[in-house]
Amino acid sequence: MARSEMYSKGTETRRELMGDAMAEQMASTVYNDPLMEKFADWTREAVFGLLWTRPGLDLKTRALITVITDTATSAWPELRIHLRMARRQGWTEDELGEALLHTAGYIGAPAVREALLVARETFAEINAEA
Repeated sequence: MARSEMYSKGTETRRELMGDAMAEQMASTVYNDPLMEKFADWTREAVFGLLWTRPGLDLKTRALITVITDTATSAWPELRIHLRMARRQGWTEDELGEALLHTAGYIGAPAVREALLVARETFAEINAEA
């Protein structure tokens, strides 16, 4: 894939959101084959390059929106990634828990319960890494 300006911008934004260690870990495990590499290229350009860098919302707000949409769509593996991003953007465990709990009235208790279980595991992993 030709490396566009949006690809470069997306790569930089993705690394800022994930941190060096997580970006490298994902590159060497999840995106280490031709099929997934194409997906990674597309997300760097379209998602991180175009969506995450739009004016109007800061990265912290976008991270919270992404956590909520992962929960609403039951995207549990993605939720793990995006909870880490949200923590890196300054959201506390309590704030993220409260945001997830708030959504129970709108998307349902079962999805929020699962999201909170994922959050509990993810936060424990983050704390163990620190």
